[in-house]
Amino acid sequence: LPSQILDQWFESEPLKATLATDAVIGAMASPYTPGSGYVLLHHVMGELQGQRGAWGYVAGGMGALSQAIACAATALGAHIFAEKAVCHVLLGRDGQAQGIALQDGTEVRSKLVLSNASPQVTFLELIPQEQLPKDFVQRIRQADTCSPVTKINVAVDRLPNFLAAPNARDGQPLPHHQCSIHLNCEGTHLLHQAFTEATHGYPSSRPMIELCIPSVLDPGLAPHGCHVVSLFTQYTPSVLAGGQPRDEEARNAYADTVFDCIEDYAPGFKASVIGRDILTPPDLERIFGLPGGNIFHGAMSLDQLYFTRPAPSYSGYRSPIPGLYLCGSGAHPGGGVMGAAGRNAAQVALEDFRRL
Repeated sequence: LPSQILDQWFESEPLKATLATDAVIGAMASPYTPGSGYVLLHHVMGELQGQRGAWGYVAGGMGALSQAIACAATALGAHIFAEKAVCHVLLGRDGQAQGIALQDGTEVRSKLVLSNASPQVTFLELIPQEQLPKDFVQRIRQADTCSPVTKINVAVDRLPNFLAAPNARDGQPLPHHQCSIHLNCEGTHLLHQAFTEATHGYPSSRPMIELCIPSVLDPGLAPHGCHVVSLFTQYTPSVLAGGQPRDEEARNAYADTVFDCIEDYAPGFKASVIGRDILTPPDLERIFGLPGGNIFHGAMSLDQLYFTRPAPSYSGYRSPIPGLYLCGSGAHPGGGVMGAAGRNAAQVALEDFRRL
């Protein structure tokens, strides 16, 4: 349990609760859920520029990282077709992957196919089910993809002013504006309470909120004096109690709850908002192809990690289809912006390619 781990090392409840958020990020779990301690480990095991456990902002926004990878690939001769939806993987008579077919009818032939899509999209939508082992298909169908996350992107016309650390008179950003700001995290019991409400089908009345202001470090993201605020919030249930629809009214009601909470910490925040974009789990699935809206392509629970990710006997990036490899978050070691699954999958694919 992350609560036990944190109790061993820390005394301050607000500090323990703030650190405990890394044990439940993207997970329908509380700090008291057995096994969620791994999620905490997953978020602190890496390093950034030699600093262990460090995280950073990407200059130009997260899309700039994708662009950097794209530029490196095209410099070595890769061709990238954006906004071209894949219809299915082309298979030969022996069941070997031979390329992909796009929805516009174009066929791209290749000796190997690597899929960065989720296991659900890759194996349940792009491959004929009769070509796959039944137990494998069942495993992919039954995978836990539940997500508690609603992401809210906000545009504001001034810097948030927190009661705990008032802004300077000149309005310039202070050190805390450059960090991840955790709200409603004064105690681990609050996180557990927020989780419990969601398990009963109700959005958290006091949601866990991680607030970042990337434009403080990267002014090009917003006009002068204005800022973009990224809100990572939990918990929103996958199915609302009483079969209530997750319509515009429900999403705005939850967003209003989040904004009311921020207002308690930073009066004037709501008046500063000039635009907001609310992305519930169904939105994250529809727009980004995240199964169930899960940012990790599936829960990072102990039954879905290591040699069982995405399924037993298929944790080595190869799939039941010869020549088809899984290289996204649904593969080992799981989610997060670290590139480990892609690097590992590339090495396996290169090893096989040399034998062709």
